[in-house]
Amino acid sequence: MLAYSPKLTPDEYFEWSSRQEIRYEYSNGEVFAMVGGTINHSRITMNLGALLRPHVREKSCLVLGSDARIAIGKQKEFFYPDLSVTCDDRDRNAVNAIYYPKLIIEVLSPSTEAYNRGGKFARYRKIESLQEYILVGSENILVESFRLNDRGLWELRVFENSDRVELASIDFECAIGSIYEDVDFD
Repeated sequence: MLAYSPKLTPDEYFEWSSRQEIRYEYSNGEVFAMVGGTINHSRITMNLGALLRPHVREKSCLVLGSDARIAIGKQKEFFYPDLSVTCDDRDRNAVNAIYYPKLIIEVLSPSTEAYNRGGKFARYRKIESLQEYILVGSENILVESFRLNDRGLWELRVFENSDRVELASIDFECAIGSIYEDVDFD
């Protein structure tokens, strides 16, 4: 990610980013360019979106793709996860960002994996509505689910090979192979 200067207010960021050809995330007044992903990354994201959309529609929830910003409360940080799900009516007519995601999914790449696991997850944990954070491998079959338990602690559950993936926050289950349909690791 490349930083852009000078520091911007959130309103200046929204106005400035609307004129850019690429997406920029925003943190502490600074903006960071988002780099493009691989074909596998795109296939995995689209597979997950296609699996989730009909399921959450029945629950009056929305699945949003990588063009939808997630806002992180008072810090006024804005990020673009690969997929997110919100079931909160306050997000229904959102324009610039959603504030109440229930589920956030990031598809990992070598250049973003450490950040998605560390700094980005630390920021996402500040979102009070967030119940589950999913990391999906793009170079091998691996899905990691971080779920907020009833004691307020994040628990890890790992899915591999022929497992059935469970997303407890939205009461969803699928074969891991469905997430990786048409993905070629060669």
